[in-house]
Amino acid sequence: MATTAALLLAAGESRRMGRLKALLPWQGATLVAHQIAALKSAGVDKVVLVLGYQADLLRAAVEPMLRGSAPVVTCTVNHQYQQGKTTSIRAGLAAMGNTPCDTLLILNVDQPRSAEVLRRLLEAHRHGGGLITIPTHQGKGGHPIILDGSLRQELAEIDEATQGLRAMVKRHQDSLQKVEMAEAEVLWDLNTPEQYQAAVQGQGRTP
Repeated sequence: MATTAALLLAAGESRRMGRLKALLPWQGATLVAHQIAALKSAGVDKVVLVLGYQADLLRAAVEPMLRGSAPVVTCTVNHQYQQGKTTSIRAGLAAMGNTPCDTLLILNVDQPRSAEVLRRLLEAHRHGGGLITIPTHQGKGGHPIILDGSLRQELAEIDEATQGLRAMVKRHQDSLQKVEMAEAEVLWDLNTPEQYQAAVQGQGRTP
C-alpha cells in the first residue's frame, strides 16, 4: 500500500508578521492545528512538524495531537533554523528515520491549504507519473511541493548554498508536473498581517 508523509515546516521567527504565524486563528483553530488536520484528512499517513523558534510553545499548542499509540503528528526541533529552510527539511527527514514513504509533501505552516485541495494534488501526483508535482493558479507556481519517495536521499542533501529545493526542482524539470488549480489558496503565503487578513477574507470565495 502506498504511503504518504508530509513535512510541515514551522521553525521560523515570524518577524514580518509580528507574532507566531503558527498560532494565528484559522477556521476555528490555530493555523498549525488546521494544517495538521487538513493533511491527515487529505490522506497523509505521517505528518512531521518541524519546530525551531519558541519550539516549546508550539509543541504545547499541538499536545493533544501527540498523544496515544498512533499520534496524529510527530515533532522534531531544528536547532539550526536560522540558517535557512533547507535545515528544517533535513531535520524533518532525519526525524522520519527509516520510515518508508512513496510520496513526500512539503508545506510551510504559513501556507494554509484545504484538505480538498491537498487531496486533489496528491491524487494528481500519483497518477501523473512525474517525480515532482506543484500546483499553479493562473499560471503562477504555488505550494505544496510533492515529491516521489525516490528523491528522498537527494532531498536530504540540499543546502542553502546551492539554492536548496529550488535547484532540486530545476534538476528534475523534465519530470515536473504542474497542476493548474482554480483555488487561489495554492498561492497563499502569509508573511505579513496584510497577507493574513486578505487570506482570511478570501476564504470560501470562488476566484
